[in-house]
Amino acid sequence: MSGEAIAAEVRPVLEVGATLGEGPVWDARDGVLWFVDIKQRRVYRHDPARGATEHWTAPEQVGWVLPAAEGGMIAGLKTGVHRFDPASGAFTLHHDPEPALPGNRLNDATTDAAGRIWFGSMDDGEQGLTGRLYRLDPDGLRESGLPPVAITNGPAISGDGRTLYHTDTAGGVIWRVALDEQGLAGAAEIFTTIPAAEGHPDGSVVDAEDCLWVGLYGGWGVRRYDPSGRLIGTVAFPVANITKIAFGGPDLRTAYATTARQGLDAQALAAQPLAGALFAFEPGVAGRALVPARI
Repeated sequence: MSGEAIAAEVRPVLEVGATLGEGPVWDARDGVLWFVDIKQRRVYRHDPARGATEHWTAPEQVGWVLPAAEGGMIAGLKTGVHRFDPASGAFTLHHDPEPALPGNRLNDATTDAAGRIWFGSMDDGEQGLTGRLYRLDPDGLRESGLPPVAITNGPAISGDGRTLYHTDTAGGVIWRVALDEQGLAGAAEIFTTIPAAEGHPDGSVVDAEDCLWVGLYGGWGVRRYDPSGRLIGTVAFPVANITKIAFGGPDLRTAYATTARQGLDAQALAAQPLAGALFAFEPGVAGRALVPARI
């Protein structure tokens, strides 16, 4: 492992004790952070300016939520993509991409410049190679055609919209694929690999300098890679399982990170009392504003 340590004070923001915190996303419309706890089926909305936090209970495991262009939110649940109305708390199924795979669930997502949703599925048991990557837009659902993996993660898109990053968490590989207006424009190539002893690559996001930030599950930190795949920085955490970061705040210069308690035994939990909390740190670089989803 290489890459300089990034001098950043990692501080807890919310001690929610998430079993599997995931999917942080900054909603610039209201200046709030959304994230989920997949296993507890919770959707959180945190307003840092007011110091207020709300949560809703989803009817199933919920992998992600994204702001919708027409208002409200879009959510990825176990059975598919739903519209989520925070005012009523209602979840309404929009599209089930895998009706023949009841053992799968949706896991991570992002949008491109046109507001199309790129999202992945995974085997809920984390064993079978049944996870696939999709794109959903107003014209319907498209499967990426990439080889299936057990756990898809971290779809992230470069600033110019021409590169997609796709993570095989169990395999320890982050793939890079060229994009065009129609979708994937070439074969996947390896962007970087991470040995299991250093943690498993989880969610990812691209910053304003087109570098990729990756949460390490079991790796006690977050990594920053330049566009060539070279590791250029690391941020150490006081907990082992970091799942994903999002750039937030008025200037998108605060990094919020979700974490997880899942898989930690009593001894590990005693040593990591903040496991499952939402954290924040100053990364020294701005992020990119998320484009609201259009479906």
